[in-house]
Amino acid sequence: MGGGRRREVLDAAVEVLATGGLRRLTYQAVDTTAGVPPGTTSNHFRNREALLDGIVAHLEALDREDWERGVGTLPAAPAGTPAPDDPSVPSGPEELATALEGLVRHLVGPGRHRTTARYALTLEAIARPAVGEALRRGHASLLDWGARILKAMGSPQPEEHSRALAALLEGLMFQQVALPEDGFDPLPSIRTAVRAMLPETADDAPAGRAGATPATA
Repeated sequence: MGGGRRREVLDAAVEVLATGGLRRLTYQAVDTTAGVPPGTTSNHFRNREALLDGIVAHLEALDREDWERGVGTLPAAPAGTPAPDDPSVPSGPEELATALEGLVRHLVGPGRHRTTARYALTLEAIARPAVGEALRRGHASLLDWGARILKAMGSPQPEEHSRALAALLEGLMFQQVALPEDGFDPLPSIRTAVRAMLPETADDAPAGRAGATPATA
């Protein structure tokens, strides 16, 4: 069983988490959801902690893949292309804001099950420190990813700005998942935050003043 089967198992584990929470996350449930022979999940993940670590890392990898495939406005990489170590960098604040808007819309739309699974893990972390440790490692990795993008774009405080931007995106997504709004439009809030963090570029400033049409999901 190669990497393809492992990914099938992790995709299924995310689905189980999203629909049934941590209580339903068993080897049997994951095997059944994935449609793989009994024992497949346990062969890849010898204990529950290893499975949870694998899920967190998988969620992080999927977020990076979405970014590199151009969920927002960035040039799309071919499907199946692994996310590189160095993230793609938008040309200016408006492109970054629109790319992040696209990512948010994806994660509360087609990718909603991933967002719900992450929230299930977060709630479980309150009572189970081992789950929290896995989440903290994944979150720290994504914050570093964001800081590298912001630093390349001229942020004077890339680590702090990455943390603040991540908190904004999480808040927007949580509100839309928990209390969905028909006219959900995350772009104005994201644009305001991004423009407060980054210097405008000559090409970007006019678009920012005139406004931009929100990207579709």
